[in-house]
Amino acid sequence: MNESVNKKKKICFVCPKAYPLFNGSVEGVIGGAEVDLYFLATELAKDEGYEISCVVADYGQKDEELIENVRVIKGLDFKTNMIIQAVGLWKICKIVDADIYFLKTASPGVPLLSMFCSRYGKKFVYRSASSKEIVGDYKSKIPFFGRFFERALKKADLVLVQNQQDRAGLIRRCGIDSVVIANGHRIGKLQQDEGSGVLWVGRSAKVKGPEVFLELARQNPERKFTMICQCATGDDKYQDLADAAAGIDNLDFIEHVPFSGIDKYFSNAGVLINTSVAEGFANVFIQACIYGRPIITLNVNPDDFLNKYQCGICCEGDLGKMNEALEEVLGDKHGIYCANALTYSRENHDIVKTVEQYKKCFEKLFG
Repeated sequence: MNESVNKKKKICFVCPKAYPLFNGSVEGVIGGAEVDLYFLATELAKDEGYEISCVVADYGQKDEELIENVRVIKGLDFKTNMIIQAVGLWKICKIVDADIYFLKTASPGVPLLSMFCSRYGKKFVYRSASSKEIVGDYKSKIPFFGRFFERALKKADLVLVQNQQDRAGLIRRCGIDSVVIANGHRIGKLQQDEGSGVLWVGRSAKVKGPEVFLELARQNPERKFTMICQCATGDDKYQDLADAAAGIDNLDFIEHVPFSGIDKYFSNAGVLINTSVAEGFANVFIQACIYGRPIITLNVNPDDFLNKYQCGICCEGDLGKMNEALEEVLGDKHGIYCANALTYSRENHDIVKTVEQYKKCFEKLFG
């Protein structure tokens, strides 16, 4: 019998901050990139034809654990300097000996993994995390690593993006073609409650625009606002934000909610607010739609999905329009917006469906 027929396809995800998703008892800052890769890795691991591993940072856990059929391997220590981290990651990836190495989010790890794959004849896959990567924001802020980052993308065996706008932008600016695959979530029969509150979920990073949400709450004192805002890595002004939030009577400011406990907030909300300057495709959009909650954004509307599916409103950078949007979305049309959001999530973001798109891409890489 041909041994290659039965050989498992080995894919290694490098996602340092994902460990709190695998182990809910551990606290840590996570973002959409971690959520996206966690759902993808665990869904792929259900297929006996794949062997999935994930390299994460040191949270005090064992060197290796098998969680949801994924080999979760401790391979980075954020307390050490960048050179030691790079050497450690290289060694771990060599030990894992996967066929494909998969990374998401612009960082020095992207060119490092690209070089590793070139050196050992492995396939390198990169998935964009934000539209800011597409427009060259990482390169402009960190020119040295930014240049190597874009070279790595040009050498990648596969580049994946979250929306058609980002695909077009990457072609236009870098001449790099990519494949669009939507973020996937686990979608089942969920308990939906009647909600009228206004919800914001994210990190305190400047790009997320948390101060804008505070102002929106001030301008709508008759409504109940809830802000779940974990401190972004390196944010030395987080306490100022928390103090400002404490002075707003109709705002409940929550510093941290484990991912496993976040669903009830979406279920109880009436609408999700997003104040980001840029997103790839925010996972909180999907979480809201899974619970049939409409979305109001200040700036972002990937592939015009809010208008196309009539599941929310983009305010084109105008805070005044957000006040008007609240009145519309939470008014007589609320039930329609909710139903549209629910339909949108099931048609576009079911991980059981999106994982098949990934498998088709991986099959091409395996040849």
